[in-house]
Amino acid sequence: MSEPILSLTGLTLSLATVRDFEQVRPRVVLADEARMRMDASVEVVRDAVRTERVSYGINTGFGVFANRHIAPDQVLQLQVNLVRSHACGIGTPLAPHLVRRILLLKANSLAVGCSGVRPEVVEALLALCNHDVLPVIPSHGSVGASGDLAPLAYVALALIGEGEAMQGSRLLTGANMLEAAGITPLTLEAKEGLALLNGTQVSLALALEGLFQAEQLLTAAIVVGALTVEGLAGSHSPFDARVQAVSRFPSQIEVAERLRLLLTESEIWRSHADCDRVQDPYSLRCMPQVYGAVASTISHARSVLEAACNGVSDNPLIFGTDIISGGNFHAEPLGFVSDFLAIAVAELASMAERRIDALDRRVNPRLSMFLAKEPGLESGFMIAHVSATALVSENKTLAHPASVDSLPTSAGQEDHVSMAPWAGMKLQRICDNTRHVLAIELLVAAHAIDSQRPLRTSPRLEEVHALVRARVPYRPYDHRLDRDIATLAALIAGGELDRFVV
Repeated sequence: MSEPILSLTGLTLSLATVRDFEQVRPRVVLADEARMRMDASVEVVRDAVRTERVSYGINTGFGVFANRHIAPDQVLQLQVNLVRSHACGIGTPLAPHLVRRILLLKANSLAVGCSGVRPEVVEALLALCNHDVLPVIPSHGSVGASGDLAPLAYVALALIGEGEAMQGSRLLTGANMLEAAGITPLTLEAKEGLALLNGTQVSLALALEGLFQAEQLLTAAIVVGALTVEGLAGSHSPFDARVQAVSRFPSQIEVAERLRLLLTESEIWRSHADCDRVQDPYSLRCMPQVYGAVASTISHARSVLEAACNGVSDNPLIFGTDIISGGNFHAEPLGFVSDFLAIAVAELASMAERRIDALDRRVNPRLSMFLAKEPGLESGFMIAHVSATALVSENKTLAHPASVDSLPTSAGQEDHVSMAPWAGMKLQRICDNTRHVLAIELLVAAHAIDSQRPLRTSPRLEEVHALVRARVPYRPYDHRLDRDIATLAALIAGGELDRFVV
C-alpha cells in the first residue's frame, strides 16, 4: 500500500483532515501552487530590505520598539534575536499530537503566501513533522495576541538548530534535531522569525482538540443518557418528534431523533406502562433541549475553526507589492469558541451528575438505594456520585470564560489580548472531567439495567450494555470502582460508543 500524502496549498485544509491526521499520519508536502505564491511574497520582503522601505518587523523592532529602524546589515540578526528572546515558555510540554498539529497548521498558514517566508522554511517544518521530530513546547506563556509568541518560538528555535525536540522517547538537542529530520539549520531571512512566531496556531490546535473531544462527548452523552432512561424506567414520551418539531430548533430535533433510535420499545419500557409517575426529572426529560444546545455550540465552533485552519494569522501581511500591518494575530475568535465549548461540555457533565444522583436515589422503585446489594452494610455507588460531583464542581470554575480577561503587554502597545491559549487548555481539563463523569454514569446505568433482569432494554441499548460488560463485569457487591471508571473513560475516549448513534 502506498504511503498517504497530504499536499498543503494553504487554502484547502479540512477539519476532517486535521481530525484524522494523528491516525492517518500522511507524509505532508508543499504544493507547487503554494510555492509560487510564497516565492513572490519573499521578493517583496527582499525589496523592502534592499530599498530600506520601513516595514514593521522587517526592518524595525517589535512591539513598542516598532519605531526603531534596523539597518540592512542587521535584519538577519533581528530575526535570530526575536526567536531567542521569545523562547520563555513555562510549564509542562504540550502533548506530541498537539505539537504535530501545530506544525501542520503553521506550515499551512505560511503556504498561503502572504507571509514573506521562503518555501524552504515550510519544508523544514514539514521535515520535522514527517520525521516525527517534535519541538518541546512549554504549555504556558502565551496570551493569544501578537500570536502565540512564546510557544511558537520553540518551533522556530528548532529550525535554527537550537532548543530541544522529542522523537518518540528520545530527547534530541541542537543540531541533532535537524539531523534526525534530514535537514540542516536554517538561516532566517528578513520577516521569517516574525512570521513563525506571530500566529495563532497553538490557540487553534487547542481549540480544535476541544472541538474533537466535544463532538465525541456529546455522542457518548446521548448513548449513556438513553441507557440511564432505561435504568430509571423513564418515559420515552419527552422525545416524541411532535414535541421537538414545535421547538423549531434543528439541533434539538436531531438529538431527539438519535435518542428515539436508542429508546425503541423494550421490556423495561412496557413494564412501567401503567405506573403513576407523570414526569421524569429534567436531567432525563430535557436531554433534547440541553444536548441540542450543545450540538448547536459545536456546530458554531466547527465553522469558526474550519475557517481558521486556512487562515493567515501573522503580521504584517503581503498582498501584491503592499506590506500591510493588521491584527490577524489576535486570537479572540478562538478564545470565544474555546470558552463557548467549555460551557457546553461542562453542561454535559452537569446533567450526567444529576442522572447519577437519580439512579442512586432509586427514582426507579426497582432499584435499591445507591444500587447497593445490601444497603447499609454496603455503600454501592454512593461515592461514585461524590467523585462525579467533585468533577462537576471543578468544571464550573474552569468554565468561567478566559476571553473576558485582558492584560496589556509590551508597554501598552499590545493593550488588549485574548487569553485564547488558556481558554483552550481549560477546555481540555473540562473534557477530561466530563469523560470521567460520563464513565461513572455509564457504570451505574449498566448496573441499573442488570438490577432489573430478566427484563431487557431496547436491542441497541442491549448492545451498549454488552460492550460495557465485556470490559467491566457485573459485580453486585461492594468493590473498588476506580479501575472500572478508568476503563469506561478509555472506552469513551476511544470512540467506541460512536457507532450506536447514527
